Amino acid sequence: MSDDTPDSLIPYDEIVQEALRAVVGRVLGEIQHGGGELPGNHHFYITFKTGAAGVSIPTHLRERFPDEMTIVLQNKFWDLEVDEHGFSVGLSFNQIPAKLVIPFAAITAFVDPAVDFGLQFQAKVPDMAPEGHDDAENDSQDQGATAAASEDGSNVVTVDFGRKK
Repeated sequence: MSDDTPDSLIPYDEIVQEALRAVVGRVLGEIQHGGGELPGNHHFYITFKTGAAGVSIPTHLRERFPDEMTIVLQNKFWDLEVDEHGFSVGLSFNQIPAKLVIPFAAITAFVDPAVDFGLQFQAKVPDMAPEGHDDAENDSQDQGATAAASEDGSNVVTVDFGRKK
């Protein structure tokens, strides 16, 4: 492609983002239909914009994570419900149970470190300057695991449709 390529009248970037978010929905839907049990060593790190439309989290979590939050679905989660727009799940934060409702449009990253798979998304919220925040502390037996993708980027799909000027 060259610098004089005309702007597309077809929103390819939005179509691809929607399709990739559908992958997250399908994976979570299969977990829900399988009784809420994760197969093998699979576990998920899901990062989302806390200020996105439709996100519902307890006030103390929104205050602690005003921009973005990462949750872990591994050992201690319950009531996973998935629909075409997003999902809800019960998690414990410092031994306090909470229900989170997260639209797929709010998700910015989905990682399954067990198989070195990850997706990153463009945020669908108004641009905000990112603020620093603490790491998620929802209860997990695997506190030493990280959500970082492998250094060589294998099996990580990043979609960035920035245009050259």
